[in-house]
Amino acid sequence: MAIIGTRGYPSYYGGFETAVRRLAPHLADAGWDVTVYGRRGSVAETDTTAHPAVTSKYTWGINSKSLSTLSFGAAATTSTVVSKPDVALIMNVANGFFLPAMRARGIPTLLNVDGIEWDRAKWNRVAKTVFRSGAAMSARWADELVFDARAIGERWRRDFGVGGTFIPYGGDTHDALAVEDGLQHRGYVLYVARFVPENSVNEFFSAARQLAERWPVVIVGSDGFNGELDESARRLSASAENVHWLGHVNNDEKLRSLWQHSGAYFHGHSVGGTNPALVQAMASGAPTVARNTIYNRETLGETGTFVEASTDAIVRGIATMMQSPKQEQFGRAARDRAAQDYSWDGVCSAYEHALSKLIDEKRR
Repeated sequence: MAIIGTRGYPSYYGGFETAVRRLAPHLADAGWDVTVYGRRGSVAETDTTAHPAVTSKYTWGINSKSLSTLSFGAAATTSTVVSKPDVALIMNVANGFFLPAMRARGIPTLLNVDGIEWDRAKWNRVAKTVFRSGAAMSARWADELVFDARAIGERWRRDFGVGGTFIPYGGDTHDALAVEDGLQHRGYVLYVARFVPENSVNEFFSAARQLAERWPVVIVGSDGFNGELDESARRLSASAENVHWLGHVNNDEKLRSLWQHSGAYFHGHSVGGTNPALVQAMASGAPTVARNTIYNRETLGETGTFVEASTDAIVRGIATMMQSPKQEQFGRAARDRAAQDYSWDGVCSAYEHALSKLIDEKRR
């Protein structure tokens, strides 16, 4: 089988990469021949955690914000059409434009639609049109769609009249980890996100200045291009003594420790489905304050608190959590919910079942 549409394996960049980092070894252990297409330079090719039976294949592409997905997707699709695997797992609706070639070649396709990309503030009008058109192509040509949240599935039924399979992201519950140097258990505020506007980055940066007057504020993330929001984080960290910007962190244990011991984790994502960072924060037992969206409410349920996307609301919500006697209670409830509803074993098994079903249907 082939996996198309991520930066490669093993990559630590975002949600798709996290899912593939767990799914590819699961399938390989189950006897699948797995090839993951990626971008050279985006993956540590000597990563010792890589599963030896997973093949990484690098293709040509234009590594830019606007052209990466389309160019690398086109190249990976061309290679896949030539090799003709039994099935292909495709990430991102921008790759929907290439599905007719897969269909013509007789390759069944399972496509994860991700979030509603054409609603994201980071894209200009042309990019939003491309994603919306790619979604329409995906609805028409994919053999099966995957929605990582039930609310995403409802949106697709309304907009395109198609259904699919609900498979969320997973998280790993774990034992107690050491507190990172210089921090105290439940004594600091944490923010983890890719730096894009719809993740409430600017609102949180403004809130961080006020929060840092009372508690340490730890910021993990980057825009991936050393752009304006990276520079804002750099200035904030330099000017506010109690704000610590760590940049992009690809050490899983360090991230889990930061979540596990945080006093309040702010999750500002607004456009998307089940967010991998939120699920892992829950699995680590983080007391969570989340932006009030249908997706975050679906994932957290009653195990977190919700605020609107304004600086004042974020400050109030986080300050309330930092001073709450129920911090540990929130953390335990989130961890239990993650273990029950968002385990990686369950997620990987669901993907394997969906892929096997497509192969069986083709044979019949």
